[in-house]
Amino acid sequence: MKRKKIIAVASIGGHWVQLLRIAKPLEQWYDVAYMSTHEKCQTMIGEKHFYRLPDFNRSNAWKMLVAIFKCFYVVLKERPSAVITTGAAPGLLTVIIARFFWVETIWIDSVANVKTLSACGHFARFFAKHVYTQWPDLADDSVDYVGNIFGDQGEDK
Repeated sequence: MKRKKIIAVASIGGHWVQLLRIAKPLEQWYDVAYMSTHEKCQTMIGEKHFYRLPDFNRSNAWKMLVAIFKCFYVVLKERPSAVITTGAAPGLLTVIIARFFWVETIWIDSVANVKTLSACGHFARFFAKHVYTQWPDLADDSVDYVGNIFGDQGEDK
């Protein structure tokens, strides 16, 4: 039986570290392909498929044009069942593009966002099928809390 594919995408740094803590355990059930903004991230995933996206944000949004084409290419090539991201802008872009292909999308806002969702997290509420915060005080009707990367579990679990 063929295993389902997941694309796990995040920017380098804290977003990437959090993504690895979430996505690595999924490798026992799914084929996981990774995308990030720095080639150094490839050294952390072994022989898994890796795609490099250009890093962009509000101050250099023009780089997003190249990233759009790369995201379309990766989603079409991998044909994932789901996309999971911990942010930031490249993760949001991938979620938006994956929705064009009816792919399940999961946004997990960074654990660093203690007082409010990230700017991308606010946008993700409109595009991602599932949006999670890692802090119970930030959950609402459109954002769920089920725990965080430190292992704290939501009261509902």
